[in-house]
Amino acid sequence: MSAIRENFLQVQNRIAAAAERAERAPGSVGVVAVSKTKPVELILEAIEAGVTDIGENRVQEAECKYSQIDRPVRWHLVGHLQTNKVKSALQIFDLIHSVDSLRLLSEIERRSAELNRQTDVLIQVNTSAEPSKYGIEPDGTLDFIESALDYSHVRIKGLMTIGAFLPDPEEVRPSFVLLRRLKEKIMAQQFPGIDLEYLSMGMTNDFEVAIEEGANLVRIGTAIFGTRE
Repeated sequence: MSAIRENFLQVQNRIAAAAERAERAPGSVGVVAVSKTKPVELILEAIEAGVTDIGENRVQEAECKYSQIDRPVRWHLVGHLQTNKVKSALQIFDLIHSVDSLRLLSEIERRSAELNRQTDVLIQVNTSAEPSKYGIEPDGTLDFIESALDYSHVRIKGLMTIGAFLPDPEEVRPSFVLLRRLKEKIMAQQFPGIDLEYLSMGMTNDFEVAIEEGANLVRIGTAIFGTRE
């Protein structure tokens, strides 16, 4: 068994255990294999192992890989998106996790209208209050979504957050609780056209806690592909 296949199996087992603790079905949690800095050969190996969703942090790196991979996988942009890269991003990604400003959302709407398509996005929320992290402030998320209701070429499909990188995953739990509660608050408003299907939260160091708090998309890089050089 290849190292990546074994790693992915272990990740699936850990997801299943965390889901069981939360009284959820393991199949309710999707895995985005984050292949930042990893070569195409390893991505293909991961796909052979059963990975169906690939995550990239940068549009330029993703463009190169996308052109070399003809397998039926879903592509996720999990890193910060600059407005001048939106046009290129729309050619690649099935889901953009990192919408963090109305300016960016407006540009996605404009470019999507040009292509006569709808683009699925997640709103990134800064739940850890770290100045170094991108994301909408939690208290401003409801107003942000209200401001986007007139956009007909963008579908807001959920929320995303990046927890603080801390040694103890339990210390990150409050960020995940905050995002889940925020989702519940938004859904209670019953905004037309807003269906928050996804809670994208949790990475290699904390995804089990994220699942216990409601994550149904986890973004796993190191635990599948190994440490980055």
